[in-house]
Amino acid sequence: MTKCVTLISGASSGIGADLARIFAANGHRVALVARREDRLNALAAAIVASGGTPPLITPCDLTRPDAGDIIATALAGAGVEVDILVNNAGFGLFGQSRELDRAQQLEMIAVNVRALTDLALRFSDSLIRHRGGMLNVASVAAFLPGPGMAVYYASKAYVLSFSDALHNELGRHGVRVTALCPGPVPTGFQARAGLTPGMDSAVLNVSAEKVALAGYRGLMRGKRVVLPGLGIRVIPFLLRFVPRGFVLAMVGMIQRRR
Repeated sequence: MTKCVTLISGASSGIGADLARIFAANGHRVALVARREDRLNALAAAIVASGGTPPLITPCDLTRPDAGDIIATALAGAGVEVDILVNNAGFGLFGQSRELDRAQQLEMIAVNVRALTDLALRFSDSLIRHRGGMLNVASVAAFLPGPGMAVYYASKAYVLSFSDALHNELGRHGVRVTALCPGPVPTGFQARAGLTPGMDSAVLNVSAEKVALAGYRGLMRGKRVVLPGLGIRVIPFLLRFVPRGFVLAMVGMIQRRR
């Protein structure tokens, strides 16, 4: 009988690390992917110390075009198949798009969009075979235009749209697909993005652990979208009644004040 794993990208810190702990605590064997091997090893040791099954570790930079091949080869070598895919890896950059480094912005697309899409398509047959699930980490930014973080917001809009479509397509085959859309979360994301948390972060803040738990529960229940926290759940509802031009102006104003 083929052994199954929950594959989690971006698992070395933040929401990804908490997702790994939660899946492991609920009896899943996890396969962890991230750039920083030392952090993956530390997380794996913590999972084992808590009574979990030893995770598989695959250090990999998802900006590489062959990242999907590296991951698939590692899993095949371990004799396992993916029954749950968690696309968590992603990063943002704060600033005017014309002023930010173009190569770094293209790397953002490589991680947030290309790698996520590659893994989703690559392992869809395996998810169908095992009637598993897919959890894609998007953002509340997916519902908004994003002056000041234009590429990041656009990338998360892609993740949400793609996840919605897969929820329909793969759902017919017994596969759950969920988009997790958190708001500001106190992790290393802000520092890497060059972003100073503002009033919105204080009001909408939900911890990484609570976001991860909401994502896990939502996936297990087959929810299409998970919005952790009351403040975050209100945003998509309110956007139905506000002209997009007004939203665009407000987001731009908030970002300029950071």
